[in-house]
Amino acid sequence: MAGANAEEAQAEIAAMLEDPATHGGQPVTRIATHGALVFLAGDRAWKMKRAVRYPYLDFSTLENRRLACAAEIALNRRTAPEIYEAVVPVTRDDAGRPRIGGEGPAIEWLVAMRRFDEGQVLDRLADAGRVDLAMVEALADHVAAFHAGAERRPDGGGQAAMARVIDTNDRALADCAAVLDRGETRALAADSHALLDVLAPFLERRRREGFVRLGHGDLHLGNICLIDGKPRLFDALEFDLALTRLDTIYDVAFLVMDLLVRGLPAQANRFLERYAERTGDLAGLALLPLGLSMRAAIRAHVAVAAGGKDGRATARRYLDHSRAFLLPMPPRLVAVGGLSGSGKSTVARAVAPWLGAAPGALVLRSDVTRKRLAGIDPMERAGPEAYAPGSAERVYGALRADAATALAAGRTVIVDAVHARPDERAAVEEVARRLGVPFAGIWLDAPAETLVARVAARVGDVSDATPAVVRHQLGYDLGPMAWQRVPAAPTWQAVAGAVATALGIGGILDLDQGAGRQPS
Repeated sequence: MAGANAEEAQAEIAAMLEDPATHGGQPVTRIATHGALVFLAGDRAWKMKRAVRYPYLDFSTLENRRLACAAEIALNRRTAPEIYEAVVPVTRDDAGRPRIGGEGPAIEWLVAMRRFDEGQVLDRLADAGRVDLAMVEALADHVAAFHAGAERRPDGGGQAAMARVIDTNDRALADCAAVLDRGETRALAADSHALLDVLAPFLERRRREGFVRLGHGDLHLGNICLIDGKPRLFDALEFDLALTRLDTIYDVAFLVMDLLVRGLPAQANRFLERYAERTGDLAGLALLPLGLSMRAAIRAHVAVAAGGKDGRATARRYLDHSRAFLLPMPPRLVAVGGLSGSGKSTVARAVAPWLGAAPGALVLRSDVTRKRLAGIDPMERAGPEAYAPGSAERVYGALRADAATALAAGRTVIVDAVHARPDERAAVEEVARRLGVPFAGIWLDAPAETLVARVAARVGDVSDATPAVVRHQLGYDLGPMAWQRVPAAPTWQAVAGAVATALGIGGILDLDQGAGRQPS
């Protein structure tokens, strides 16, 4: 911690900032974190870095706090320019009282911001049960676009950067020995380094190939808000710029981890699926278990530093997750087939969060792959050229290649496609045989009238199938069917339950956290 003099001076400044008279008589809300004090008044917000020092953060000097304020403005204007305004000094007036701005030497520095609706921050929305699949899809699109435009920083990332974070976490967790068992935290550091040693060549290759970018660095739900209904990233990590030069998968690992620990596995799974769709970075998912673990470890020692009555239990929960994320979970390949309207995508999404390593299986959908190969947005209707002779072979070939890449990265994969022809089914099974992973094939059966009705009722779906396409498919000769057939049931939940039982996860499937959509 910083010296007593700095703490006393900051207490005086905090009292000034908390005084409604400072803000024209408007009421003030004070928010304290382990590294900052934020004062909300009217349409303005003022953030003061606390004069503290931790193993991972040093705000103990006025100059360090000024530099951190300047970095915060620069980093966050990339994603939320409507929020971040300027770095403003605190000076003393003629009577020696602290004031915002003014002439004379600065005694403190503030980040001046436009206030936004705190009720629209995603951690609060999550607590209220209002973070749904549509929201995380929009968020994944936003984060993918942010990463695509972020500056490449090959001077950062790689094995050395990750090792530094593991070691910093270990030192911070050592200081938490009164709350968290030191033997457990030492084991966590050792296991993390062991996995890092395995991943090191891959991390270095990704650094050279441009996957290390000037990212956010602190991308959890508490640092994302909705403005005009659209997600905005704010409060990027500013106290150590080396920690913002990071692998993009490590950046998104914080958000995936946060969703998982909050008990939102379907949202975590869908976010990662959508991010992978938008970026095409399937190989990078090999870094996810280590990234999830490191992010949870960060939150564990931050919870202890923040204190409060729930700090110990929160830190314990994060540490348990951090260790669990490192447990090996062999991948498997699942193929879900059936004619259009049989409910493949709904069922795949419902079971995905419960298959394989966190946050569950990666769903690869033929309709999305077809649009990608055509160079169009998934929600745009494809022209006839996307369905020309030979197109199905290209789509299925790309699906299998993507599945192989993700499986090699350690992810369980669900391939969602019609798979009407025996050779298509044999080819996807061959992917599993070649990689030495277990395979399960599921075929969804539904009456013709059900298929036609479901497809006719679709709105805003990536599939281009029409009732006429379904009627054409009904004439297919499926040939010998070795995959397990699951018949239609009155509800998609019943079908998903039957598929889960077939896959051996019937006892853990939570349909309240499932797809939440009708079959299509």
